[in-house]
Amino acid sequence: MNLTVNGQRAYAYTGGKPFDAALPCVVFIHGALHDHSVWTLLARWCAHHGHSVLAIDLPGHGQSAGPVLPSVQATADWLLALLAAAGVQQPGQATLVGHSMGSLIGLEAAARAPALVGRLVMVGTAYPMQVSEALLTTAGEAPLKAIDMVNAFSISTLAAKPGFPAPGMWLHGSNRALMRRTLAGPNTAGCAVNLFHHDFSVCDAYTGGLDAAAKVQAKVTLVLGSADQMTPPRATRDLAAALKAKTVILPSGHSLPAEVPDELLAALRDALA
Repeated sequence: MNLTVNGQRAYAYTGGKPFDAALPCVVFIHGALHDHSVWTLLARWCAHHGHSVLAIDLPGHGQSAGPVLPSVQATADWLLALLAAAGVQQPGQATLVGHSMGSLIGLEAAARAPALVGRLVMVGTAYPMQVSEALLTTAGEAPLKAIDMVNAFSISTLAAKPGFPAPGMWLHGSNRALMRRTLAGPNTAGCAVNLFHHDFSVCDAYTGGLDAAAKVQAKVTLVLGSADQMTPPRATRDLAAALKAKTVILPSGHSLPAEVPDELLAALRDALA
């Protein structure tokens, strides 16, 4: 589904069903150097069980045109403009589900539109979401090397069972391929930047988390990986308290949508119930 947001093309996957703006809407927000495809299982389940779905590509990612946006706050404004363009306007109609960088965008959007957002699910999140100087530097100077580093940090084992088993399927390889494809995409979407360094910098620079949490009225669930080296569960304590959030811990690294998709879907279904 293509929408026009601030004069630019924005893409959202609708879960295999036509989008219906009258239904409760689940909005999926991907993390750094990813796109809507990480949400396929969850998006399809929601679309076939009474919800409308918008699994978005952020500006300059996947099929959405650039330019990329400079901050979590600016991207949250873009997200709310996308919901308006899709006709999602009723009180409590939107559930925002964000992974990593996407979780911060969801938090900020929920704070800016508290009447619209009824539920907020933050997956693989932390606040502050600080990125090590070594990783930021590598992302800027050698992004392909940084992709390999993040793969090693994000998936908890070398031989994790994929959520969509098939001969030759390997989570490390598929995530590397997705990140490389997304990294190459901005040149065709109108924003020739190092997207990896940009996304990590946006996460690292965000300082508004606790202020945003004070404005959120949504029911909040945090879904965290017990073996997450990127955003370890201990890094959510202050945020979870400020949001009065329910916390679910799953046996996973940072890439929960890929590593434990069935368990993540169960946590989302519980959050939507």
